Amino acid sequence: MALPTRPVSLSRRGLLRAAALAGGATAGGGLGLTLGTPAAFAAELGPPNPALANDVRTEFLTAWNAYRRLAFGRDELRPLSGTGSEFFIGGAPLGLTIIESLGTLYLMEQDAELNAGINWITNNLNFNRNANIHVFESIIRLVGGLLSGHHATGNPVLLARARDLADRLLPAFNSPTGIPFRFVNLRTGAVSGNVTPLAEVGSNITEFGYLSQQTGDPKYFNASKRALRAVWDRRSGINLLGTSINVQTGAWSDTTARVDPPVDSFFEDLHGAFAMSGDAEVFGWYRTLTNAILQRLPETVGGRLWFRQVDMNTGATRSRFQSELTAFYAGLLAQGGNLAEGERYHTSWAAVLDRHRLPPESIDYTTLNARSNSYALRPEFIDSALFLWLTTGNEIYRTRAQLMWNRQRTHCRVANGYAVVSNMTTTPTTKGDLTPGYWFAENMKYYYLLWSGARRLNYQDNYLTTEGNVLRGLIRI
Repeated sequence: MALPTRPVSLSRRGLLRAAALAGGATAGGGLGLTLGTPAAFAAELGPPNPALANDVRTEFLTAWNAYRRLAFGRDELRPLSGTGSEFFIGGAPLGLTIIESLGTLYLMEQDAELNAGINWITNNLNFNRNANIHVFESIIRLVGGLLSGHHATGNPVLLARARDLADRLLPAFNSPTGIPFRFVNLRTGAVSGNVTPLAEVGSNITEFGYLSQQTGDPKYFNASKRALRAVWDRRSGINLLGTSINVQTGAWSDTTARVDPPVDSFFEDLHGAFAMSGDAEVFGWYRTLTNAILQRLPETVGGRLWFRQVDMNTGATRSRFQSELTAFYAGLLAQGGNLAEGERYHTSWAAVLDRHRLPPESIDYTTLNARSNSYALRPEFIDSALFLWLTTGNEIYRTRAQLMWNRQRTHCRVANGYAVVSNMTTTPTTKGDLTPGYWFAENMKYYYLLWSGARRLNYQDNYLTTEGNVLRGLIRI
């Protein structure tokens, strides 16, 4: 299988604009946008807001400096206790927060801090561990973060480390079906975890595709596409997919069709495979599956659009709830040509913010009541706000982002930066002792791009992964 060459100008942002043109204009939209330079970005989308951008950078650096002081090299910061912890392997730091921060540090022009992170990776990062590691999380966070750092700086060590890790993960794809096992031993290649959720099957082709482009070795892209094809070939008669699948047999272990986790980013990477490589076959799969979702899953309650969980074979309703992580789908719908549905779905989540201080981890969408009062510093609402704003030019999305920014500062800020919230109903909110690595990679990057007119990003031709890692469009200055 040959590695496709990416289409000219059909990046994620380019596809956003194409999606807007395909989906039709909305009130307040600006579909004639040409987002080539920061100046054009400011003139046509709306002016940058230097004060807000500076606030974002300041808050990011408050947390980053706490991490530097208290937990540098550890996977994640524990801001309440002033310590660190490991996400992947107990007792073996892999510098997750450093790796996830590379792209954000570059965009914010924090070059001294970026260099400090690269120095730690060069001198300390070692994947030769006799330990099992989660394949999905390793690809989207570690491989993706290292590749984004390489894209920003051209540093060959970052590409080499990404390739070393990818090579250690590839044995997971050596299954009878091509669907990856969930875990692999980094030293021995031993695999485990025979039942894989759909997001973990498919959320790797953008990172592996980029790695194939950079190394000239198609094995990474080919392994990812084989896994996608295995799922595509097992779709139901009404073109729906289940939630989890047996790696050995290809039989569905959970036949619930959903866009909530643990399925969510499977669809994002189907679309991303075309955005990054121009693979029209995979984009065709995305369109067919999305059409089925939009036919079978939507439900309007109180004028708001939601996506229920249904039987993949019959379409019969199984449950009615929504995870906060599913808020990403508003942006993806806009990217893929369903702008109207994307805008409606983001408005549904805006209504959740009208009801709650922060987006609850899960809601009963028939009532908007929280099924969980926690907030894990999730980025999905802001993720979609950024993409919808870039698609339409409608200021409502920056207004919603600013509301969420104010809520995050009010309810999540602690002395050492930001912490997850375990109970948002108390006054003040009850904090948990964790700053997730993805907060550095996603939340703060999205906020910054909304208001900064970042001069190190080509706003027309770029691509951000499901983890917010930039794999195309960074400008070296």
